[in-house]
Amino acid sequence: MKLKIFDPKNNEKGSVDLPEVFSEPVRDDLIKRAVEVVQANSRQPYGSDPMAGKKCSAELSRRRRKYRGSYGHGISRVPRKILSRNGTRLNWVGAFAPGTVGGRRAHPPKASKIWAKKINIRERRKAIRSAIAATLLKDLVEKRGHKLPDAYPFIISNDFESLSKTRDVEKALLALGFKPELERCENSTFRAGRSRLRGRKYRKKKGPLLVVGDDCPLLRSAQNIAGVDVVKVSYLNAELLAPGSVPGRLTLFTESAIDRLAKELLFTDKIVVPKEETVKKEFPKKVKDKEARDKKREAAVKLAAKRSANKSAETGTSESSSETEPESSSETAPEVAEA
Repeated sequence: MKLKIFDPKNNEKGSVDLPEVFSEPVRDDLIKRAVEVVQANSRQPYGSDPMAGKKCSAELSRRRRKYRGSYGHGISRVPRKILSRNGTRLNWVGAFAPGTVGGRRAHPPKASKIWAKKINIRERRKAIRSAIAATLLKDLVEKRGHKLPDAYPFIISNDFESLSKTRDVEKALLALGFKPELERCENSTFRAGRSRLRGRKYRKKKGPLLVVGDDCPLLRSAQNIAGVDVVKVSYLNAELLAPGSVPGRLTLFTESAIDRLAKELLFTDKIVVPKEETVKKEFPKKVKDKEARDKKREAAVKLAAKRSANKSAETGTSESSSETEPESSSETAPEVAEA
């Protein structure tokens, strides 16, 4: 499958063959599973204080003859804290137990809960391939609510990656015919309820996703445009390609991103990992020639014979020296006696 290439001024530069990743059948079930895993793994644990509601001096007595107990007073056996007393008659109020004012919760959220989920590697890769293929299907993209130009789908040139100003990126998107899409993303919905207190005051819409090959100025220059996301092709995941597990996001790939998908076989079961250049150590090569091996063996035999001859000569000299030592001692003995 071939797609046209457009530059920032909406001029056609040629066409490019798409890798096999774009011909994957769309699997909604796999995409949904992969998105749930991404969302679960990015979730922050939360929970209440383990001692919340337990810091009072409440006491519960179920004995009949317990002094100052609640038994026999016609009241429920709830842990109570004493506010004031007059003999055995007490002014007390329920505390500690669930259902009492200021008491603990029955089953509070615990910070120790594990929210993370797992997914098979091949299943995750297949989900990403499926989500990438869905970005080319115009019907699915329009069904998501995106407003597309007539020429979509297409590839953008590498000139986009060198744009370092936000206004230049916005001009390029307007030139490509994404004005209705950018206007759609500027409208946000004001949320009601507690979500406003938790950093989710507005409900924003997802716009174009720009996929680049590697680090470039576009990663910073386009991040301030409403609804627009920029990501390196190796960092793609199911949630970026299918927000809310709905496939078919408006996605623009650069030429370098397509090249990396084709050369490194990203998100396939045959990923090519570029190896780092290492300094090769030169070791002596093994001798394969038979004549050279024979010569080497003969030289080793001669060297061994020479060493054995030297050893035998050394042992012979040591024996002769040991024989001469007793004679010299016997000759000196009579001289000592005569003296």
